[in-house]
Amino acid sequence: MRRHHFDDIGGEEEENEINLTPMLDVVFIMLIFFIVTASFVKESGLDVNRPDAPITESKPEDANILVQITATDDILIDRRIIDPRAVRANIERLHAENPSGSVVIQPHLKSTNKMLVTVMDASRQAGVYNISIAARN
Repeated sequence: MRRHHFDDIGGEEEENEINLTPMLDVVFIMLIFFIVTASFVKESGLDVNRPDAPITESKPEDANILVQITATDDILIDRRIIDPRAVRANIERLHAENPSGSVVIQPHLKSTNKMLVTVMDASRQAGVYNISIAARN
């Protein structure tokens, strides 16, 4: 194409510009479309209520019954290996010595959930319903 400049004679001058207004309109329409059609998914999960640590007068070690589960699914109570069938009897005995105590289960990261549930069930059968799960550092 040829450009003709007729400035001296009073003719017209041809300018080549890009008008961005229609492009911005399309971008905003697309933005509104994606916002309106986006589906917001609520992730399912468990809500955990973590209570504040109470101030106790006695030593926490004396008040709680500590049950440890090792990586090989051995159960330790008072640093002794206990058979899974004898967990209930041991928790009953320790709970009778200190009725205000709770059971604290400390499972190893590589232990199975089956053993954890077994210990929790034995604690409930022994009459202790205040059960906590502690993580190892």
